[in-house]
Amino acid sequence: MATETNNRYSDKDLEEFKTLVQEKIKKAEHDLELIRSAYMNDHDNGTEDTAPTFKAFDEGSAVMSKESNSALAIRQEKFIRDLKNALIRIENKTYGICRVTGKLIAKERLKLVPHATLSIEAKNMQ
Repeated sequence: MATETNNRYSDKDLEEFKTLVQEKIKKAEHDLELIRSAYMNDHDNGTEDTAPTFKAFDEGSAVMSKESNSALAIRQEKFIRDLKNALIRIENKTYGICRVTGKLIAKERLKLVPHATLSIEAKNMQ
């Protein structure tokens, strides 16, 4: 086994990871749009004529829902940013290398968490 293969993934492997990451980005961006549309949804669903107590509950629920959707959107944006950073690492041929140990991150881990920058070993050390 050549030293280079120990230091980084092959171009073929990187191409496979690139496809995986691009698919994840596409899905994540779609999910983000759904979250944003839910956040922007200001339909009142006909609550104008309901009793004041129910309207207060409804408004409180709407605020909590918007806060929750906002938090989800922020998390999704970070996920997309991390995936895009993974694409940069693929282009630089540094993808899949643990930033703590310098060893290759297991393929199985990268398939499940394609934006990972730490191996399980390094993650456990934290």
